[in-house]
Amino acid sequence: MIAPALRGILKHQVNVRPILGDVEPMDLHARTVTATAPHGVGHVLEYDTLVVAAGATHAYFGHDEWAAFAPGMKTLEDARGLCSRILGAFEMAELATDPAERAAWLTFVVVGAGPTGVKLVGQVAELAHRVLVSDYRAIDPPDARILLLDAAPAVLGPFDPKLQRYTRKRLRHMGVEVQVSTAALDMDEESITVRGPDGDRRIAARTKIWAAGVKASRHARLLADATGAELDRAGRVALLADCSLPGHPQVYAIGDMASLNGLPGVAQPAMQEGKYVASRIAARVRGRASSDQPFKYFDKGSMATIGRFRAVADAFGMRLTVPPAFGAWAFIHVLYLVGWGHRFGTLYHWAWSLLLTRNRGQRLITIDQVHRPASARRSAADVDDVSQDHPTSRSAS
Repeated sequence: MIAPALRGILKHQVNVRPILGDVEPMDLHARTVTATAPHGVGHVLEYDTLVVAAGATHAYFGHDEWAAFAPGMKTLEDARGLCSRILGAFEMAELATDPAERAAWLTFVVVGAGPTGVKLVGQVAELAHRVLVSDYRAIDPPDARILLLDAAPAVLGPFDPKLQRYTRKRLRHMGVEVQVSTAALDMDEESITVRGPDGDRRIAARTKIWAAGVKASRHARLLADATGAELDRAGRVALLADCSLPGHPQVYAIGDMASLNGLPGVAQPAMQEGKYVASRIAARVRGRASSDQPFKYFDKGSMATIGRFRAVADAFGMRLTVPPAFGAWAFIHVLYLVGWGHRFGTLYHWAWSLLLTRNRGQRLITIDQVHRPASARRSAADVDDVSQDHPTSRSAS
C-alpha cells in the first residue's frame, strides 16, 4: 500500500481529530454538520469554516444497473474488487471445459478510453502477456482478448493527436483491441452489447470495467440545495472565484465535486484548490484579512501510463513518449506521496516488480468478487477466499 493511514499522518497534529462517519445533513445556517458513525450514532459538529471535498463516483449515463456488471475504480474497495475479478477470470477460465465459456472468461472489456481506461487495459495486458504467462495448465493467458471501447473518435481525448496515435499504436502492440466511436448499449453478467460504425453487436465477456464517466458526490447537490448554487452536467456544484459557495463565504468546496472555470475533475485542480483554501483559512485564523485574489489554476500538463515503462505526457508545450514520459510520470507520482518511507517503499516495489522479476506480489482473489456461472457456484458454507500466494488470506490488492 502506498497510502499511509490518515491517523498516522495527523498523529502529531494535536488540533486535528479524524472521525469516521458519513456526513449528512449539513446545516449551513446553523453552521453544523452531522457525522453518522457506522454503528448509527451521530455526532453534531459545529464549525467556523467548512471545507467539503467529497470527490466523485462513477456515472453510468442513466444505466446505474450496469454497476453490478461493470464496476469502476474510485476507491480502495473498488481496486480490490477489480483485482479479484480480473485474476478470478483467469481462474474460472482454467476450470471451464466449454470453449465458448472459456473464451468469455478470457475476454476483458474496458469502457472508456481516457487515462484511467488506457492504464487499466495496459495492466490487464501486462498480466496476460508477462505476469501470468506460465502459471496455468489448461489455458494460455496471452490468448486473452482485451478490448478498449469509447464512444469518442479517439483515445485520450484531451491529449495531442500525436500522443493519441502513439497510444493507440502501443496498445495494439500490447494485444489490446481499440474500438473507438463505439458506445455501450446494454450489458449483463455474461456480455456487453455495443453500437459502433458497423452496427450493434454482442460481445461475450465475463469481465467488464467501467472508466467512461464520473459524477460528483451527492454532497454537491446538498450544498447546491442549501445555497442556491447551480449544478453542471456532471452534478458538480458551481463555486465563486474564491472556491466558496454563494452567500456562505465560510463554506468551501474543492476537488472533483466542484465546478470552477471549467477545470477538469482531476488531481491537479484539487491539490491547487486545497492549497489555496488552506491559505485563506490560515490568514483568517491569524487574524489577517484574506486576500481578494481569486483562485488561479496553473496547468502542469497531462500524463497517462500505458504499460510497463510506457507513458505519454503533454506538458509545457512538450509532447513526450517513452522513456522521458514514463520517467516524468514516475517522478511526479513519487513526489506527491506522503512520507519518505512510502516513497522509498514504492521505488523498491517498482524495482522488484518491473525490473527484477516482472512479477506482481499480492495476487489475491476474494471469491465473492468473482462472477461465476451457476454451475460453478457453491453454497456459502463451502466458499472461502482464495489467495494464489497465501491460501488463508482474506485481503485483496
